[in-house]
Amino acid sequence: MTEPSDATPRRAELRADRRATRAAARGGSDPRRAHARRVLVRTVVGVLAAAALIVGGPWVYARMIAGDQPDPLALSSPSPTTEAEVPTGPVDVDGTWTVQPGSEAGYRLREVLSGEEVVVVGRTDQVTGTATVSDGRLVEARVVVDAGSISTDEAARDAFFRRALDTTSFPEATFELSEPVDVSALRTSSQPVSVTATGVLTLHGVAQTVTVSLEAQRAPGGTEVVGQVPVTLADFDLTAPDLGWVVVDPAGTIELRLLLAR
Repeated sequence: MTEPSDATPRRAELRADRRATRAAARGGSDPRRAHARRVLVRTVVGVLAAAALIVGGPWVYARMIAGDQPDPLALSSPSPTTEAEVPTGPVDVDGTWTVQPGSEAGYRLREVLSGEEVVVVGRTDQVTGTATVSDGRLVEARVVVDAGSISTDEAARDAFFRRALDTTSFPEATFELSEPVDVSALRTSSQPVSVTATGVLTLHGVAQTVTVSLEAQRAPGGTEVVGQVPVTLADFDLTAPDLGWVVVDPAGTIELRLLLAR
């Protein structure tokens, strides 16, 4: 007999289920067991994937997510256009110079994340300051950095950094020159000039005498200066985090790049 054309989808589903059950019986398999096996396989795969993420996560972060961090701040190389704007003859370097927009400062630290070493770089462009040169000597200089605005590639790390520095109580990091520096070579040299400056670095409300390695060169409209200050966290009442799975080096470097104009 031909089945009525108005057979419901539910009847068709029941027939399909009966056929599947008979086929499974002929093949010697139990549908319930087959379903259980599929659930077991999915569970095992999930557990293995989770284990791989836990074990390999730090490697993935270090090699693929964190990637290459910015190079240390360095003097720029003038383009053909800007090179023409850089003075080539003798120049007067005396006067009061002011830090310009485009200046940068920050830090560079190493941390070990579950055995994988990562270089962490924090940067900010919230930098201000002045420098005074008299008779070819740098006699005064003060640089101020908004510590709370320093950021890396990870928001959670930045939040920890701000708490560690207590940027609410100590929002600024400063450097003040304490000894004159001879910068007279900038008057006649069209090449970068290297000098060493001694001053007081105040970080986390703690002041320490530091030595800064500086390079300066003529730039369009002024002077460009880069510097590095090696620091030990404990000197500023800071403790390097050691959470077992992540360890931060107890020492690092403060970097700066200043664009100065009169």
